[in-house]
Amino acid sequence: MTAIKHALQRDIFTPNDERLLSIVNVCKAGKKKKNCFLCATVTTERPVQVRVVKVKKSDKGDFYKRQMAWELRDLAEVDAKDASKENPEFDLHFEKVYRWVASSTAEKNSFISCIWKLNQRYLRKKVEFVNVSSQLLEESVPSGESQSVAGGDEDALDDYQELNAREEQDIEGMMEVCEYAISNAEAFAEKLSKELQVLDGANIHSIMASEKQVNILMQLLDEALSEVDTIEGKMSSYEEMLQSVKEQMDQISQSNRLIQISNANNGKLLDEIQFLVNYMDLSKGHIRALQEGDLSSSKGIEACINASEALLQCMNVALRPGHEKLMSVKQQQHLFTELRDTFSRRLTNHLNNVFVHQGHDQSSVLSQHMAELTLPKHSPLHRDLLHYAKLMEWLKNTQREKYEGLSRTYVDYMTRLYEREIKDFFEVAKIKMAGTAKEGKGNKFATLPRKESAFKQETESLHGSSGKLTGSTSSLNKLAVQSSSSRRSQSSSLLDMGNMSASDLDVADRTKFDKIFEQVLSELEPLCLAEQDFISKFFKLQQHPTLAQGEVEESDEVVPSRQPPPGEYRHFISSTEKDMVRLMMNKVFQSIETELNSLITLGDKIDTFHSLYMLVKMSHHVWTAENVDPASYLSTTLGNVLVTVKRNFDKCISGQIRQMEEVKISKKSKVGILPFVAGFEEFAELAETIFRNAERRGDLDKAYVKLIRAVFMNVEKVANESQKTPRDVVMMENFHHIFSTLSHLKISCLETERREAKHKYTDHLQSYVINSLGQPLEKLNHFFEGVEARVAQGVREDEVSYQLAFNKQELRKVIKEYPGKEVKKGLDNLYKKVDKHLCEEESLLQVVWHSMQDEFIRQYKHFEGLIGRCYPGSGITMEFTIGDMLEYFSSIAQSH
Repeated sequence: MTAIKHALQRDIFTPNDERLLSIVNVCKAGKKKKNCFLCATVTTERPVQVRVVKVKKSDKGDFYKRQMAWELRDLAEVDAKDASKENPEFDLHFEKVYRWVASSTAEKNSFISCIWKLNQRYLRKKVEFVNVSSQLLEESVPSGESQSVAGGDEDALDDYQELNAREEQDIEGMMEVCEYAISNAEAFAEKLSKELQVLDGANIHSIMASEKQVNILMQLLDEALSEVDTIEGKMSSYEEMLQSVKEQMDQISQSNRLIQISNANNGKLLDEIQFLVNYMDLSKGHIRALQEGDLSSSKGIEACINASEALLQCMNVALRPGHEKLMSVKQQQHLFTELRDTFSRRLTNHLNNVFVHQGHDQSSVLSQHMAELTLPKHSPLHRDLLHYAKLMEWLKNTQREKYEGLSRTYVDYMTRLYEREIKDFFEVAKIKMAGTAKEGKGNKFATLPRKESAFKQETESLHGSSGKLTGSTSSLNKLAVQSSSSRRSQSSSLLDMGNMSASDLDVADRTKFDKIFEQVLSELEPLCLAEQDFISKFFKLQQHPTLAQGEVEESDEVVPSRQPPPGEYRHFISSTEKDMVRLMMNKVFQSIETELNSLITLGDKIDTFHSLYMLVKMSHHVWTAENVDPASYLSTTLGNVLVTVKRNFDKCISGQIRQMEEVKISKKSKVGILPFVAGFEEFAELAETIFRNAERRGDLDKAYVKLIRAVFMNVEKVANESQKTPRDVVMMENFHHIFSTLSHLKISCLETERREAKHKYTDHLQSYVINSLGQPLEKLNHFFEGVEARVAQGVREDEVSYQLAFNKQELRKVIKEYPGKEVKKGLDNLYKKVDKHLCEEESLLQVVWHSMQDEFIRQYKHFEGLIGRCYPGSGITMEFTIGDMLEYFSSIAQSH
């Protein structure tokens, strides 16, 4: 065991600055496992730490390792199992009970004794020893045990001490003197024993010689022991005195602790009282303002706003746990509830009265706007009501039902007011529109038959007058009868040149309509934007989304759930605040979209081309409204109306195309420029003026393409059906007009059609010239056509003269039939015939005549060439020269 202890001290504890004091070989009780060692150790450094360490041999068995350690101060109990009998079992009670079985009872007793001594010396908390013999629990042990493993404490000599360097040198020197120290250990040990005895004897003689000094030393030791007893007595008395002082200090400490607790409680109580006073106390001035404050003056409103905000803060204060059980808190909450209910009733009644009075004041100015195309401004009403905006916010946060009731009251009132104003406004706009049509058409249309009662019924169905503004409606019907009669008789279409002419429906007339329509939109736009801005500010709907039904606001007060109000407001609780604004605006201005559609229908009835103006103006206002707020009521409403305007525009284009297809041409007169060709020019000029820099240019380009293709198709259709005018003339004149129009207007999307029109015009001009020139020299043309046919059949040109029908004699006979006088006469007749075919509007006579001159010269040169190649050396020439022809053409043109 000594060798094991030495090895453990060297390998495990010395590196950790620990000293091994006791060791016991144990195994766990009730289990057959490999043995281990429990070691009692102390640290070599101050403060001293006492531990019980479990050491186990490694699995390979060549070294020991530290497995577990416990602090001795954590040891609660040592149970030796039996104090009277030898029993190797014992228990150590740390955080849990460890049961051990020692290899021998002596090792167990020695280890327990060492634990007891260490506990007595180093620990204030004494370990409880159970079933341990009293002999083991002694402060000192016999001298023989002091040298044993079990008996010494950390101050006694260990059973084994490591040799120092000097001792090692002495032993080595001794072994060198004795040659057989290694070979004969027994002889060496015997020699050492004899020398030891000699030294002991010498020591005894020396001690006996110094007996006197020993006695003196013993006497001094006795005196020292006596002094020690005296000091121990004084120490005991001091300890008793300190014990009483300790008890007194403990009492003082306890008293101080109670005082500190009391002070802390008093501080907390003071904090609670100050909290309640600061946050749940409403001044008398605020209470008086809530109960009696003047809601009609600026100062009174300001006082009520401050008082209501203070009340809301008091009601929404976050009470701490237990406050709600205090009677004073309950009384204050009851007072706040009464003040809230009282003030909310006063505020609701006052605002209802304000709505009614403001409505009467506003309606009194309606008559001022009847004669003018303007809408009354509501800025004074908004300015007065915005003084109550913060109070409305307070009402919204505290009394949701009253807030929504006021919202419904305001919306109902404003709906009636705006409906009356907007209907009167649109009546004036319709009268001005019809008056514009009357001024433009005037005398010419007044003679056309039309029953007034029929149009009156139609007009009333358009704008729903039915008895309102009877005097104005009568004048509207009277003016509209004549204009609508003219439209019915002449039809506002591309086909109707009378309707499209500057004398009947000029640009100035349509500009008046455009100004009226623009005035209507310009009046509606600020009206809607101002009202929406006011609703958002007054009802505080621009900041946070509203609570859904049944939700709780972020305060101590629960908003009671209720049934949603009827109508559109059933969505208010579960909608966002933007939806609330939109619903209120839809209700307030529910008549705008209907009136706008009615006005658009009337404008379209007066003149279908008004849809061009309306499309541009409406698109611009929609674009402007979307830039301000894409989700606003104005943007949504104008967008819906824009769909109707675009539909009317498409209907206008489709109607023009349909009327092109239904065109009928007189069989007795020449065709000339077709009405829808001239009408397309008028339409394009008007459209280019209207759509300059417009947002909806793409719609016009699409309409252009549809119209021009329909024009092309129907020009060819009319040309094929024409009996009085040759097909080439119809095609030439109309496509020349189309080409001129597109070249003048420079419409980029119709560049392909412009080139196509030019190509058709050129082709049909050439075809007409060639076909017409065959008549003045008919026989000569037939003769040379026969010559060309023979050459084409394979007859050589110099052999054509040998053909019987085409010999020189026949050629001279044909040429003699066309002397200069006959040619001039034939050209004069041709000029007259061409003059009858062509129309004066296009002025193509000189162009055609010049083309005929060029073609005639080309034919003359062609005939001369054939004569030279087919009849060489014959000397045959035409009866007239090129100079003669130029003189004929010039004189004929000048004579006519």
